[in-house]
Amino acid sequence: MKKSFDFMRLRMGAMVLSSLLLVVSIGSLAVQGLNFGLDFTGGTLLEVQYATPQPLDDISAALDEAGYSGVTVQNFGSETDILVRMSEAFRDNLGNEVLDILQASAEGNSLTLKRSEFVGANVGEELRDQGGLALLLALTVVMIYVAARFQFKFSVGAVFALFHDVMIILGLFSLFQWEFDLTVLAAVLAVIGYSLNDTIVVADRIRENFRILRRSDALGIMNESLNQTLDRTLMTSITTALVLLALLVVGGELIHNFALALMIGVLVGTYSSIYVAVNILVLMKLSREDLIPPETEEEVDDRP
Repeated sequence: MKKSFDFMRLRMGAMVLSSLLLVVSIGSLAVQGLNFGLDFTGGTLLEVQYATPQPLDDISAALDEAGYSGVTVQNFGSETDILVRMSEAFRDNLGNEVLDILQASAEGNSLTLKRSEFVGANVGEELRDQGGLALLLALTVVMIYVAARFQFKFSVGAVFALFHDVMIILGLFSLFQWEFDLTVLAAVLAVIGYSLNDTIVVADRIRENFRILRRSDALGIMNESLNQTLDRTLMTSITTALVLLALLVVGGELIHNFALALMIGVLVGTYSSIYVAVNILVLMKLSREDLIPPETEEEVDDRP
């Protein structure tokens, strides 16, 4: 006989943990904000190609010694293609200046400047505003969809779980001052879809069990539903996390923060589907009457 885990026994502790994480995240965002990358702040983007691979640490050290600020160096496509991002204001001869500095530190390794671009702060501000609107729109659409498919209480739980996930990801990036760029914003939007999928599966099982398990109390039904979906939730989360772990280890700097944000989202999203969305249903006193369609007069008259 399969052993059932009593998820609801830990719901108060989970509520305290979630509240603490949200307070820390919101506090960090309010105090120090996000460490926006070049996509949002504006600056200079340079692409340099070496004849043979050059250590990234040596390139970063050479540019730091030259006094350039906000420098990020990463591989771009191959080990010989290097992408240099810096908050230095763009000027016509900046590319050649950087090329001369890198050539002097390359110790015989020849290099070529392939691209020199400027990303304006106005463009970055527009991207940031549009990203925020995209998040709000996604949460609104989710609430309408879940309310239409299930019931209003389910939509509140789903949206609060998504808000919980997004705030914790943003809070961690703020707390540790990891660079927040467009790839991370894309990861946050992807987490909304991933977390919602988990929440929908759990909500569907809860709805069905409220209609089928007539003799069980609300907490018992929710426990039964969570146990029935546990195998599917764990398999999905573990396989996704393994892929993201591989990207974190061997994916390179270009997608490191993207994979990191998704990894956090998978872990937090799995947790919130169990302990945030369902906790909201408990607090809103979801009952069988909320889910069973009302009987019509014909159904009542047909009874013996």
